[in-house]
Amino acid sequence: MLMLGAKVDLNINPWHWFLLIGLLGSLLLIDILVVHRTAHVVKPKEAAIETVAWVSIGLLFGAWIAYEFGKHAAGEYISGYLIEESLSIDNVFVWAVLFSHFKVPPQYQHRVLFWGIFGAFIMRLGFIFAGVAIIDTFKISLIVFGLFLAYTGVRLLRSGDEEFDPQKSKILRAFHRVVPSTDVLDGQKLFTVVNAKRLATPLLAVLVMVELSDIIFAVDSVPAVLSVTKEQYVAFASNAFAIMGLRALYFLVAGMRDRFQYLQTGLGVILVFVGAKMVWSYSDHHLPIGLSLAVIVLVLAGSVFASIKWGTPPTNEDTPKH
Repeated sequence: MLMLGAKVDLNINPWHWFLLIGLLGSLLLIDILVVHRTAHVVKPKEAAIETVAWVSIGLLFGAWIAYEFGKHAAGEYISGYLIEESLSIDNVFVWAVLFSHFKVPPQYQHRVLFWGIFGAFIMRLGFIFAGVAIIDTFKISLIVFGLFLAYTGVRLLRSGDEEFDPQKSKILRAFHRVVPSTDVLDGQKLFTVVNAKRLATPLLAVLVMVELSDIIFAVDSVPAVLSVTKEQYVAFASNAFAIMGLRALYFLVAGMRDRFQYLQTGLGVILVFVGAKMVWSYSDHHLPIGLSLAVIVLVLAGSVFASIKWGTPPTNEDTPKH
């Protein structure tokens, strides 16, 4: 293992990738064929247990990275994991709006999210490799990505988040014009047959919007993760294990948005921080990975604490029924 500046340069062998992809694939198969083989409503207790399990698996992989590549690589992995997990919170709330808009029964939501996560893996891998290639080829892109992240963070700090409205989505309207669809659900099926015609069910439209929302959020999260690591392996692993647990996290917190009123402020601060860090790295100056990790943890913990301590209690919660 070599050190370039403050970021590790790992000697990744093919078997490392086979191990990672094989582990992720096995976990997905166990999830869909064993844990969620039959459609059922995911209750809060089950969601909490699964959330703890996914976080534990992610941390265990971080421990393996520490054993295999060293503590510095593990620090980059954990930093990337926390960045991806925190920035994905907004994505979880977008899913809640989509499911509510299309009136998707709770027992069918997990299957849609399963395929959504599967597609996210492929897209994130492409984004990460492309991002690293761009940074390696055009060093000035560090400044471009960094300023973009800082700008996005400032926008969150100044105006907060905007409520996603599926009815105003041009992409969704285009989908219904192009793809023959029905408004009637047919269990967990993405397609059904009505009057001898093969039509897309509302679940396919939801899945398309889930995938598109991930692309939109990846525009922020991938550069943010690349601000703490230049290794595609570490970046993808941190992204993959973070988004693996998003389904359980959705069923746990989808109806609790108003409880964490200062979380958006915390996310804005993190984006400004990693953006400034990325710009600064252009001059080959790097913050210690331990300091970066400490800032991310403290900002997240502080925003959650502030929400609980000083946030205004929600007056009209729309908590999903499980």
